Amino acid sequence: MKAMILAAGRGERMRPLTDTTPKPLIKVHEKPLIEWHIEKLAQNGFKEIVINIAHLGQKIKDRLGDGSQWNVKIDYSDERETGALESAGGIKKALNILGEKPFLVVNGDVFCEYEFDKDFELGDKKAHLILVKNPQHNENGDFGLINNRVLNRDDKMYTFSGIGYYSPRLFENIELQKSPLAPLLREAIANNAVTGEVFKKMWHDVGTQKRLDEINKNEYTTF
Repeated sequence: MKAMILAAGRGERMRPLTDTTPKPLIKVHEKPLIEWHIEKLAQNGFKEIVINIAHLGQKIKDRLGDGSQWNVKIDYSDERETGALESAGGIKKALNILGEKPFLVVNGDVFCEYEFDKDFELGDKKAHLILVKNPQHNENGDFGLINNRVLNRDDKMYTFSGIGYYSPRLFENIELQKSPLAPLLREAIANNAVTGEVFKKMWHDVGTQKRLDEINKNEYTTF
């Protein structure tokens, strides 16, 4: 299974830091966020990683190179000419690299202990989402979950972690343009085509300078 790291976003809420540093290269405990992901992916047996780039994308390429220092192969899906295509659009553009088999996608701005599964089987489903307990900045949550089936609404709601396993079929009917992932997921959920699980260990969305500062106050070494 291949993996994709979403790294093309502008990071508006992290300005002015992201005016000169792409958000995935912001350091958490002295290491760029995206490198935590690459290291974990490599440890979990992933060999091929796709990274989409737009804002300050050359800095990401210059930092990470071809991935050989982690014994992985990194391919870049370049969105600099069109501008960042958001999650669904970025994945759609990268499908020619990702191929025809299911793949893993992780947001480049999350920091977590999740163990990526290169052998995950989607079966006939279009997606499998990793959900987490609702953080303070998303108290109402995103999705429900009953018996591993993801629901658009339920009495108990969870937050989408930004980590998911997807079939290329989820993206086959959308145009190559700027488009978010949530509407696609909600349509597939309504058709009973999405499973999920709740991840209960450490997870953070590094979306603001305040959250970054709070994470860096805590002690983490390796996972």
